[in-house]
Amino acid sequence: MALAVFGAIAFSGKAIIVKLAYRYGVDAVTLIMYRMLFALPIFAAMAWWASRGRAPLTRRDWLGVAGLGVSGYYLASFLDFAGLAYISASLERLIQYLTPTLVLLLGWLFYGRGPRWGQVLGMGIGYAGVLLVFGREASLQGPDVAWGVLLVFLSALSYAVYLVYSGEMVRRLGALRLVGLATSVACLCCLLQFIVLRPLAAAVVAPEVLWLSLLNATLCTAAPVLMVMMAIERIGAGMAAQASMVGPLSTIFMGVWLLDEPFTPWIAAGTGLVLVGIFVFTRMARPR
Repeated sequence: MALAVFGAIAFSGKAIIVKLAYRYGVDAVTLIMYRMLFALPIFAAMAWWASRGRAPLTRRDWLGVAGLGVSGYYLASFLDFAGLAYISASLERLIQYLTPTLVLLLGWLFYGRGPRWGQVLGMGIGYAGVLLVFGREASLQGPDVAWGVLLVFLSALSYAVYLVYSGEMVRRLGALRLVGLATSVACLCCLLQFIVLRPLAAAVVAPEVLWLSLLNATLCTAAPVLMVMMAIERIGAGMAAQASMVGPLSTIFMGVWLLDEPFTPWIAAGTGLVLVGIFVFTRMARPR
């Protein structure tokens, strides 16, 4: 439980670090490049460690790893970084927390696995919470909030696609090996994106951005991946998912503490609805 809780808190810190880095005039392409540059050695080492003594990957395996890396880590991360330029860290975390509902909808769309009534109820409660916070931010900050919400929602959808299609690959390759390889692919994509879209002079950023990116790559990217995987091995995915409910709360707390984001009754009510909705959703998702 401690691993799952600390992993959820560390994951939620990513949005805070991104918002802090934006204060130094860096853009999303450059910021995610540095995050992935610092994370690449860690994930490459993870992939090497998990591949020792295992059969080499086939061409089909490499294609699957590349596709999952692009969808689950490159595209999802970039869209999330881009969206954080327009919305608060609290709203971003609430949207990302709806990922399990998107997984259910994709499963219904592609595999015909229809939801239970309780899951639909939980989804309705959760989305109502997000709409409540979104409506409040849009009234205060203008139409750019809608663009930020769309980017973050597409990020969550991209990661949901990764979760839906990663099941077979996880069984064949193992979770640690797949995560190490897929994230290494994503790191290379982010580096290539920077080379194509930005001049090399854009790599000159404030020292604070470098330190924040290093912290993001280690404490908020690599460490929580390992902690959550170790937690799932010990207590199972269901209990780990319940522990992750601390994530939105920790994001709100750090946003108020470090970013001076307001904590209003609207945010409290929206967060409460999202947490209740996801709790109902996950309870009803358990097999009878």
